[in-house]
Amino acid sequence: MKFTKKYEVYMQSDREKGLPLVGLKKLKKMLKACKMEIEAPQNIEEEGEIGESSDSIAIENKCDNKCSGYCPVCDGTFFPSLLQEMSAVVGCFNKRAKKLLEMHLASGFKKYLLWFANKSHRSHGSLIQEGKDLVTYAIINSIAMRKILKKYDKMHHSTQGQAFKVKAQSLHIEILQSPWLCELMAFYINLRKSKVNYQAPMGLFGDCSLTCDDDRPTLSCCLFESMQVDINLTCSICLDMVFDPVSLSCGHIFCYMCCCSAASVSIVDGLKVAALKKKCPLCRTEGVYPKAVHLDELNILLSESCPEEWEKRREFERLERIRQVKEHWRLQHRAFVGI
Repeated sequence: MKFTKKYEVYMQSDREKGLPLVGLKKLKKMLKACKMEIEAPQNIEEEGEIGESSDSIAIENKCDNKCSGYCPVCDGTFFPSLLQEMSAVVGCFNKRAKKLLEMHLASGFKKYLLWFANKSHRSHGSLIQEGKDLVTYAIINSIAMRKILKKYDKMHHSTQGQAFKVKAQSLHIEILQSPWLCELMAFYINLRKSKVNYQAPMGLFGDCSLTCDDDRPTLSCCLFESMQVDINLTCSICLDMVFDPVSLSCGHIFCYMCCCSAASVSIVDGLKVAALKKKCPLCRTEGVYPKAVHLDELNILLSESCPEEWEKRREFERLERIRQVKEHWRLQHRAFVGI
């Protein structure tokens, strides 16, 4: 079964839940209308001037040039429509994922309040199912977006689709960039471990797993038994397994202490006080530190899956944090007394 058919089947179930989706069928109709509009003048000229081959070539070149950059037929509706749909999908996904993870990680009186407010999520099985459904929702909509942009570029012989993809990443509406996707995958694995008898039903969703080959942990998720999303969990700053991981708003994951060092802030002040001009060490995007998200579920998963490595890092981090906290308050004391 082709992806479009699978996506249509998936859309039918999600429409009942009221979730926004990428309108793959509608966007394809826009591209088809554009193609018909482009080919119509060419066909007329070819019928009227069969013998004039040079004129036909000129017309073809004209049509190709019209679509190599800006296409007046579909660009006015195609990209704005896709941008609106992507924004709605990412906003919905982030909101639902944050709510689900907050309910799972809450403690004390807050946990009881959240659990009573969400009667449908009181059992482990319902939490696992909700996490699985959200991961599937994120990945399948991301695939739909990439396929329709690839089709646009192929039909127009352009790179406008790739340019739009880069723009979506800069606007943080590329759903695979969302920090909540990595957290949900870790959340699903953690809950599945605690519920030994749970088996994920077969369907669109394959499975999530954590592999630690050659001390390089990778978080993976399969879809349709052929499509896979891999998230590298090696910090690009210290070149070690991420510890106390945080995800910047650009989607890149680092250790918390490494992030603080890159942002030139102390671990006491935190990333929220980082200057907006500070850039991500990987993609060099500015202003990505203040909205960084702590990946608590991922930290739990790594501590249980790689216990020896995690314990070594914890001891080192503990000593380093004590040193930094002492230094921070020593400087504060010197500033207070005017030394």
